[in-house]
Amino acid sequence: MLSTVKEIEISYKERFLTSVETAITNSNQAAELLYQSFDPNTIALQETFKILLLNNSNSIKGIYTHSIGGITGTVVDIRIMFAVILKSLTTAVILCHNHPSGKLKASEQDRELTRKILKAGFYLDVKILDHIILSPDGQYFSFADKGIL
Repeated sequence: MLSTVKEIEISYKERFLTSVETAITNSNQAAELLYQSFDPNTIALQETFKILLLNNSNSIKGIYTHSIGGITGTVVDIRIMFAVILKSLTTAVILCHNHPSGKLKASEQDRELTRKILKAGFYLDVKILDHIILSPDGQYFSFADKGIL
């Protein structure tokens, strides 16, 4: 009996221009680039979780939209997230999600999720450089800058 085996494929598409340098060196650069990747018509409507994929030199490989949720949250499946990270041969990531309310404070759920991702990254030798929370007006909160990464 023959069966079909599914193959996972990752594709790259140029969707927007950026003025950010090739390598990310600080949270401001990362936040600016990530903000550009959000739809201005929905950033204040629903929460979205994205991952900035980087190589070993912190040069940008791409941005992966992991999930789009509701007004107050979105589901992050760490297994699917790391499948994309590993399949794309990414060595470092910057996590990002928006708060449609504009409130720039990391919730306990945000902190717990970040801890779980850090732990998984440690075991898989993937550096988690930051977790950035964006507001609809372009302001941001950086876990790394606040020393809570």
